[in-house]
Amino acid sequence: MSKKNNHLNIKDFLQINKYKGKTFVIKYGGSIMDNEEAKEAFVEDLELMTSVGIKVVIVHGGGPEINKWLKKTGAPNKFIKGLRVTDSATMEIVEMVLSGNVNKRLSSSLSIRGLNAIGISGKDSNLIQAKKKFIYDNNKKLDIGFVGEVVNVNTGILLNLLKSNYIPVISPIGSDKEGNSYNINADYAAAFISGVLKAEKLLIMTDIDGVYTDISDPSTLLSSITVEETKEFIDKGIIYGGMIPKLECCVAAITKGTKNVHLVDGRKKHSLLTNIIKNAGTKIITAKGANQCQKIV
Repeated sequence: MSKKNNHLNIKDFLQINKYKGKTFVIKYGGSIMDNEEAKEAFVEDLELMTSVGIKVVIVHGGGPEINKWLKKTGAPNKFIKGLRVTDSATMEIVEMVLSGNVNKRLSSSLSIRGLNAIGISGKDSNLIQAKKKFIYDNNKKLDIGFVGEVVNVNTGILLNLLKSNYIPVISPIGSDKEGNSYNINADYAAAFISGVLKAEKLLIMTDIDGVYTDISDPSTLLSSITVEETKEFIDKGIIYGGMIPKLECCVAAITKGTKNVHLVDGRKKHSLLTNIIKNAGTKIITAKGANQCQKIV
């Protein structure tokens, strides 16, 4: 047992080891990248996970960094239903930040620690094929610019990288058949990728403990929530803002074939390992039953 993981006992290691050969897709949120302790723990968790043979795919965001560059250039920074409105000028900045900056810094930081990380854009080898996304508000169709939704993923390149023990680090920029670039919400990209890979786990790392029925009351944190309850909470406004795409993508991931989907607080040290060992966070489940939605105590 390495010194940095000496807080884990044999039972914990056995729990982690049972996922040998399984594929985990991790959505790494932009807000976590500013937390040095969380970043360090994230790398340590990846080192342990890959050492026991867990296959890892990372899809990253970069919202705070995009916001910073939009402010520098004086470009508008507007969101509708949790999605960034992306005109052509904003699209250039988004791609520059995600694929040219955040992606390379993340893959480099992992590689320096000896992990076989390789940073790629969703545009490389047609990894993420996309189409223009529209959203609806009170049955009104809204055009939010160069925002895309995933229509296909080149699984071959991902499977080849995983087979060769690489960690694909993916920038969620897609393109259509005409070569147009699209800004894709990283949660949706991770959900689609985990679905087509039939991943064992999709872990959405975010800056909140999970889903609350009342965000101002910590006791309302849910250990699990069903697909139907997710839709109900969105309709009632209990889930709102940036949490809407997160929960919608979780539902989509389950529908597409991901076996387990979790919202995990990435600000907490070793949140990945804690989820594997104790199922920390909020788990999205298909229906009520033995895992019926309940409060964490």
